Amino acid sequence: MRILIVKTSSLGDVIHNLPVITDIRRRWPDAAIDWCVEESFSAIPRLHPGVGRVLPVAVRRWRKQLFDGGTWSEMGALRRSLRERDYDVVLDTQGLFKSALIASQAIGLKLGYDAASAREPLAARFYDRHVTVSRALHAVVRNRELAAGALGYPLRGDPDYGIAAPAGHFDWLPRQVYVVFLTATSRDDKLWPEAHWITLGKHLATMGFKIVLPAGNPVERQRASRLAAAIPGALAAPAMRLPELATLLAGARAVVGVDTGLSHLAVALAVPTIALYTATDPGLTGVLGAGFHRNLGSKGRIPAVSAVIDELKTVLT
Repeated sequence: MRILIVKTSSLGDVIHNLPVITDIRRRWPDAAIDWCVEESFSAIPRLHPGVGRVLPVAVRRWRKQLFDGGTWSEMGALRRSLRERDYDVVLDTQGLFKSALIASQAIGLKLGYDAASAREPLAARFYDRHVTVSRALHAVVRNRELAAGALGYPLRGDPDYGIAAPAGHFDWLPRQVYVVFLTATSRDDKLWPEAHWITLGKHLATMGFKIVLPAGNPVERQRASRLAAAIPGALAAPAMRLPELATLLAGARAVVGVDTGLSHLAVALAVPTIALYTATDPGLTGVLGAGFHRNLGSKGRIPAVSAVIDELKTVLT
């Protein structure tokens, strides 16, 4: 069985799709599974031992450089890569026009959501066979239900993300038990107040935990530096790539994060995780896994520091 999975973005969505690989390999241990994914998230499928080839796409970058000759050259190279192998199944778990268009370039039976189930109904026109999956299910469950329905196997058990972080050691990180704060997200209305982070960090510092604050762009790094300066012993981490972030998260005693893909990565790595929601409802896209995880807050309801501390007692004491 040779299968191509198309799930390109975003980071959280890509992580939500990892249990599909575990499910398929449980049913067909010798299945050869390739994955087409946005280049900036290509490190995530590579963490799963059940994934063979990873085929990076650059839709986000191509849209900004559509009239550049190099863009068309890269798109042509992707099409050739997609057609290098004959697949028994090409499964689009994204359900968007862009992902369906990518899937259509590969050789093999195209499977995906029906028009009522897809996020963009037009995507269903590109598939040879369709699966109905309720849109009221959590994103992880939807992915698993789609794959099970398309490939004809029963679902069993909790989602198993099937990944492990690369082994590693950071010279800049003291050998002390630490908690990671994920303070950055894609929208300002998803942020947790800085005063809340400081109060939580000071409380954890009195318990003997070092607080580590990773960040990406300059605005995020400035925030991490401000918080680290206000929390005793806290450390603003240097710039890190996804594999390094996975290693950092995997070594933490716990992770507290806002609505961001890295919070989902922490859960996928079975690290105790508390996710904080201030502008979105976590019902369909909150963190979900087999280990300890909590979703606090919702749209217009900012989680209190005391609620986070109460939940952390379970894993820190």
